[in-house]
Amino acid sequence: MYNRFYFFMLMVCVIAAGCAQQAPKPPVATVAAPKPAITEPFRFHKLIEVSPGNDFDVVSWGRGSKDVGAFAILHSDSAEIKYTTTTGDLEGAIIDVYNSDMDLDGNPEILIQAKAKDTSNYAIIYAYEFTNGKADKLDFPKLTKSQRKGYRGDDNFYIQDGKFMRQFPIYDGDGKAAKPTGQKRLLQYGLRDNQLTVQTLSTDSTSTAKQTVSQPAKTNSATTATKSNNSSKTNNNSSSNNSSSSKKSSKSSSSNSSKKKKHKTEEKKTTHKKKKRHHHNTDNN
Repeated sequence: MYNRFYFFMLMVCVIAAGCAQQAPKPPVATVAAPKPAITEPFRFHKLIEVSPGNDFDVVSWGRGSKDVGAFAILHSDSAEIKYTTTTGDLEGAIIDVYNSDMDLDGNPEILIQAKAKDTSNYAIIYAYEFTNGKADKLDFPKLTKSQRKGYRGDDNFYIQDGKFMRQFPIYDGDGKAAKPTGQKRLLQYGLRDNQLTVQTLSTDSTSTAKQTVSQPAKTNSATTATKSNNSSKTNNNSSSNNSSSSKKSSKSSSSNSSKKKKHKTEEKKTTHKKKKRHHHNTDNN
């Protein structure tokens, strides 16, 4: 009787202990917070951190059209507690924004790259230099006639050694018939006296390369022809000289032989006269 009671109490304790243990909780998956989506009327946003506390937020906006709009550069200087806004009209859509200090004066330059649909001017750059919170607009130089030759967009902009670089492929032909040549043109932009400058760093003319290859062959053939003509002329001159010298030698030999004949004839006449004189003297004696 007591054994059954103790056994029953033991089973109750075991069941109670099992119920007291909590079941393990499933692991909770950590989900990264999504980036805030750009909502209308805004189309583009990029943060440029020049230095700690010196930030530039570049945004674009506009309703009703995707080809035109406006942009704004929001400058936050938390160290000086200064906040300024620079705005401008936008043609096309913003592709990217760059930060540089091309003249190494410590004042940052913000360059906004936009892409237009006009086939004659694919890339548009809006450039500003910020000095003590004040924005100075910089006129971006247009491509010259030689730089525009074969240009059909597809620009690649980047910063290298503090300079603003531009590279694009070169096409041969006009309109839809234009074909890529496989070459690229590289331009380098700088800043001097608050004015942007541009310099071409690559030589990429395929026509020049073809001419330089074909010209030596023409020169060699012309040189060979000239040499052969000169040699033929030399041979002709030498043969003519030899013939003239042979003629002169034959003439001189003939003249010498004639002189010898005359000399012998005169000697014969002289001996004949002497014989006659000797015979006459003998008769007189």
